[in-house]
Formats: sequence, C-alpha cells, structure tokens
Amino acid sequence: MFKNYLKVAWRNLLRHKVFSAINIIGLAIGMAACLLILQYVAFELSYDNFHSKGDRIYRIRQDRYDEGKLSTEWVSGAYAAGNAFKDAYNEIEEYVKVVGTGSVVAAAPDGEQLKIEKVYYASPAFFSVFSYPLVAGDARTALREPNTVALSESVARKLFGTASPLGKTFRINREQVVKVTAVYKDFGVNSHLKADLLQSYATFVNRMGPDNNPETAWLWDGCLTYLLLRPGTNPQALEAKFPAVVDRLSGTDHKKYHSAAVYTLQPLRDIHLYSHYIGETEPNGDGKTVYLLLAIAFFIVIIAWVNYVNLATARAISRAREVGVRKAVGSQRSQLMGQFMLESFLLNGLAVLLALVLVLITIPVFNNLSGQQLSLSLLGSGRFWLALTILFVVGVFFSGLYPAVVLSGFRPVTVLKGRMVNTRQGILLRKGLVVFQFVASLFLLVGTMAVFRQIAFMRQQSLGLSIDQTLVIRPPIISNDSTHLQQMKAFKDEVSRQSAIKSITASTSIPGDAVGWNAGGIRIKGTYESKGKQYRIIGVDYEYLDAYGLRLLAGRNFARDFGTDPKAVVFNKMAVQQLGFRQPKEAIGKEIDFWGETFTIVGVVDNFHQQSLREAYEPLILRLIPNVRGYFSVKIAPAEADRSITTIRTAWNEFFPGNPFDYFFLDAHFADQYRADQRFGQVFGFFTGLAILVACLGLFGLASFTTTQRTKEIGIRKVLGASMSEILTLLYQEFAVLVVIAFAIATPLAWFAVTRWRESYAFRADLTGWLFVMPFVAVLAIALLTVSFQTIKAALMDPVNSLRSE
Repeated sequence: MFKNYLKVAWRNLLRHKVFSAINIIGLAIGMAACLLILQYVAFELSYDNFHSKGDRIYRIRQDRYDEGKLSTEWVSGAYAAGNAFKDAYNEIEEYVKVVGTGSVVAAAPDGEQLKIEKVYYASPAFFSVFSYPLVAGDARTALREPNTVALSESVARKLFGTASPLGKTFRINREQVVKVTAVYKDFGVNSHLKADLLQSYATFVNRMGPDNNPETAWLWDGCLTYLLLRPGTNPQALEAKFPAVVDRLSGTDHKKYHSAAVYTLQPLRDIHLYSHYIGETEPNGDGKTVYLLLAIAFFIVIIAWVNYVNLATARAISRAREVGVRKAVGSQRSQLMGQFMLESFLLNGLAVLLALVLVLITIPVFNNLSGQQLSLSLLGSGRFWLALTILFVVGVFFSGLYPAVVLSGFRPVTVLKGRMVNTRQGILLRKGLVVFQFVASLFLLVGTMAVFRQIAFMRQQSLGLSIDQTLVIRPPIISNDSTHLQQMKAFKDEVSRQSAIKSITASTSIPGDAVGWNAGGIRIKGTYESKGKQYRIIGVDYEYLDAYGLRLLAGRNFARDFGTDPKAVVFNKMAVQQLGFRQPKEAIGKEIDFWGETFTIVGVVDNFHQQSLREAYEPLILRLIPNVRGYFSVKIAPAEADRSITTIRTAWNEFFPGNPFDYFFLDAHFADQYRADQRFGQVFGFFTGLAILVACLGLFGLASFTTTQRTKEIGIRKVLGASMSEILTLLYQEFAVLVVIAFAIATPLAWFAVTRWRESYAFRADLTGWLFVMPFVAVLAIALLTVSFQTIKAALMDPVNSLRSE
C-alpha cells in the first residue's frame, strides 16, 4: 500500500510541475532562511553557557542616584564590594575581581617586543569560579602570588614558541618582571570576557601601595566583581541585604561623593544580550534583535507553509474526481488522508534537500551581513540537525494536514456528478491566508525601512564637533611620569611643524568612546554636600576645544596666559543645566568643589555627541591637564595623509621609543558605533526580501490557478464586449483588495513595533506617513506584477478557445 501511495504521489508531483516547483522552492527558501537565523540565534544565546557554575555566577552592578534620579549605571563599581559582601554573607561561596589594565608591551626572551591588547588583573579564584580550561598550571594557585601571570595559548606561543612557558619570566612595559604560572585555552568568541593575559590581582594591590588598599576602596570605580552564590541562594533576597553592608563600611565620603550607590546582581548568562552599561568589557549583543530575527525566521517558514495550504486547497476541485473514484471503490478516509500526507512528506523532503544546498551556498553571504562566522562545520552540529528535523516534521503536518482533511472529506456522489464547487469557507480561508502573507510582508518591509531611516538619520546629523580627517594615536604604553610632559610637548611641537598638520591635541577620551572618567559629588562651592552631582570628565590640553571645533556659548577657552587655568574647567550645556543654571553665562566664574579641590568654570560649550545618537547628551566637564596622558588627535590635510602618517610615525618612534605606533581615523572609528545597527538592518532587509519572494511564489501559483478557473468567464466577457483593461481590472481587483485589507491590519502593528524599537535611541528620525505608504505601494506593485503574467495571458486569449475549455 505504501509503495502505491508513493507512486501516486510522485506521479502527481510530476504531472503538476509548476505547482510542485512553487511549493518545493518556497518551502526550501523558508527552511533555509529559518535554519540560518536559528544558527545565529543559537550562537547569541550560547554566550557564557559553557561555565559549569554559570547558573550561580552573578556580576555586581552599581547604579548611582542624584537626589533620587538615576544618573549612572556601571558594571564595574567599587573595589571593596566583592570581599565586603563575601565576608558579610554566607550565601556567597566565592568572588572574583577583574580589573582592566589596557594594553601592555611584553618582551619575549629573544628580545622581540609584543603588544598584548586584552590584559586584566584577576583575583585568585578566577579559574575556580569560571570554566576557562587550563592547558598548564594549577587553577587554585595560578594567580595567587604578586607578579605572576596566566597566558592564553596564542600569546604563549608568540612569546615562547613551542617551549613550555611555566616558571619562565619576561618583562612587561620594560620595568615589570613577571613569572608565568599558567596557560589557558584562548577564550571562545561566545564569552563576554576575553583576555590575552591575566595578571594576579595581588600585583595590582602591591602597585597601589600600603596607603591605597583596594580591599577597602568604596570610592574607586573600575573593578568588575563576580559572585559565585551557594546552591539554592535567592539572588533578589541577597541583593536586598547589600545596603546594610555598604552603609556600615563605606564611610561618610561614599555618601559625600557618590550620593546614593545601589548594588544589584546581574546573571552571568544575561550579560551579552541585556547589558549595555558603562564599563562593559566589549560591545554586547541585543536581546530584542535576536528574538525579532527569530520571529522573522518563523514568519518566513510559515508563509511557505501557507503557500502549500493555499495551493493544495485551491486545487481541491481538480482532484475531487480522483477522491470520488477512490471512495467509490472502497477507500477509507484515513487511507486518503495517508495518501495526501505522503504527498506533503515527499514535497517537504525534497524541500529539505534543496534547503541544505541553499544554506551551504548562502553561508558566506549571511556571514558578511551579520558579522557571524558560521561555517560548514554546522553540518556536524546536532543542534542544526535537530532544528532541521523539527522544521521537516512540523512542516509535513502543518502544511499537509488541513489539505488532507479537506480533500479526503469530499462526498463521492457529489463530485462524480460534477457538482463540486468552491465552498465559501474554502475561499475565505485562502483569502485569509493571502492576507496573512501580505500583512507579514508589509510589517517586515516597514521595519526594514525604519531601521535604515534611523541609521541614515543618525549618520547625517551634526555631531557638534569636527571629526573629519582626524588621525588618532593610542596613548603610549611605556612612558616615564617625570619626563612625560617634556616628551609630549616635544612630540607635539615636532608634528606641528609639518605643513600638512592642521592641529594636534591630547585627551583622556575621544569621540566615539564612552567617557571612562566619572566623578560624583561635584557641586557649587559652598552648597550642601547633598547637592553633589555625577559628571563625566575628559582630561584635555590647551588645544582640545579648537582642534575639535567645539562652540563656546559663554566664557573663554583654556589659555596659557592664565596661570590659574590648571584649576580651570569648561562645562558643556548639559552639565551647566545640571548645576541649576538656566543660561550658560550664569555659570562663568563660579567655583565648584571637585572631590575636595576647587575649580573655576571659565567656559561653557554647546552640547556635542561624544557617542552615537543612540545615546543622550551627557553632562561633561573638560578639565585642563597640560601633561594629560591619553590619545593624540591629529588633524591632517586630506591630500597628504600618507606622507603625514610617515612623518608622525618617525616623530613617535623618536619621542616614545619602544611604544607601538597604533593609529586609526576617527570618522571610521565613530562610524563603528553604528555597525551593529547596520548589520541588523542588512539582515532584516535580506530576510524581508526572502519573505516577500516566498509570498510572491505562492501568489503566482494561486493567481495561475484562479485565472485558469475563470477562463470561461473571461471568454464570455470578451464576447459580450469587455475591453482588455476591464478584464485586467476584474482580475487585479481581487488581489488589490487583499493588499488593502492587509495594509489596514499591518499599519497599526508596524507602528506599534517601530515605536517600541525606537525607544532605545535618544535621537530618533520622525515617523512619517511615507514610512507606511511606500511599503504598501511596493507590496501592491509586487503583487500585481506577480499575477500579471497569468492575467494578461488570460485576457489576451482567444474567446473561442476560452469557451471550449472546461
């Protein structure tokens, strides 16, 4: 019996090649798109899942409040929090402190200098709490002693080749000798924390000296603290106990300078998708984006299944006689359902094979769009084959069950007498499914346009400062504190002599990066300590304002003519408003208390975008530090960029010997902030296009069948004098009405979704009517073009031939 079913299914597939091809191609595209997105989503959700104790690891966050208003959200808060909470609460099994130290220059035994980018101090429990596998060394003792380090495998090979590095020493930044106590496997790409070299936290404590103990420092920020909770601990209940310890141990200075600091627990496995705060170790992903793409994946595959249901039920009349004959000779309804389910099985099976081919072909395209690194190795992943099996099984039943029920339910007496007609319920179902396809297409198209419109808006807005033709050099790693000012001044003077150099300035932060220097408790001198506010501080030299073209609203720039300027600050407009001044000029000459020191506001500049337009303006203070150790920003003439870089490199090697000349162009660096949004837009647009393509395939098949069913009607109308345009209008209007209905449904849904998505941007493009009208026009045009081939062919048909058809 099964062999007979299979033979009939295969013959039916070959007899109706166009409909079979439409179904197979549509299902294959839907499955391939779904599989690609599922792999992307699975990767994003896999971050930090490899830690065996991951469900018990939490990171401490610190929020600061000014007079009850949230002002700062940190992931790297006070140094003292970890050990203080561990000592106070038995629910905490262990803690880990991680402190970023920037880049270092390591000297290999053969004398070669190696720049190591991702370097952190880590406390002794690091390898016991986290599941980063060691290749050599003891996890319990690797980071216990001062001046010891753990190396990644790749760094160990670069420094020591194939020889074992355990117990060997090398120099960091010329002055520090460290001993290798462990080697670990390179951190995976799905880890929120990536380190090339880990120094023992004891090294950091020793460097601070006896008078600056980090273990009691509640005013120092920049320490990532992770807690390993004991099994069964309620994180929320533990979190509620933190204020008591903070109030008892932090002292009066904590309240004076930090206002209210609230410590919360953040699950380790939530960090990558849901954490976007100050002090992140790297840019994280976006949970909303991941789940939105997941929804798109299911949209596409459901549209493909809908195509199958639509075409199968539309062709019900043509198969009615077959069903009638089978029932007349004794076939049971269950046997007929088995026949039609087998056809669904066969079509979905062929679609799966084609989907595998499409996945392999499109992996490079998808990687380019999404920034992921999927490869052919995913074919060896059990997760991939599980997803494919689920898609296949669900597809067989979802797309095959309803048509099987409808087709097997025909009454043999009715169909054999030729009285079988389309039922009202069947017609409404097909139209409803077509409307669903159009709603999905319109929704996705509006979303795609909204994403690209927002990106274009952000990139076209004025930043309030000039970043064009700006070469940025990363700070020197090796530099003597006592001679840094002379080195810096000599370097700037040498570079400035070049005719192609317009300006050079130094600062602790550059546009495009979050300001890392934050300070609380800043207030107008003489006011109550409770009036202290949180500010972002940028240390700058005399040339900073002019070099970046910042617009003064009141007061003056820093100047060497004023001997008091090392105690001078320039506020931005937002910072002045936070102090309570309505007009910038009111703040000029006012003295502020800056952590026990007195500074004078000498100028106010207009607000400018330190980061992308996703972020709101921040209250910024520009503090003059003549010998600031930071980035050098060099404005160069466009036509002489190559020659200028060569000149600057020569001067750099002369005045900062041993330091790598690491540079980039600021406009490209700033644009990197929009890369995630651009990739999301590209991926969104790509799969929106696939969804529309799959919908059009089904629409083409449905239009073809519908037109064939109305062949005689068209012939009669032509005989009665109907014009070509009237017949086309008749055939077009049915689909046009469905698009209009879909537009009425999709518009409020899309408006709500886009509005919610835009809430994450501080500066947003306007929502105009064209954002919804253009997708409607596009989908209507695509729909009409899709059905045009069949409709025009039917309208041009000789009425004599039309009237002969059955």
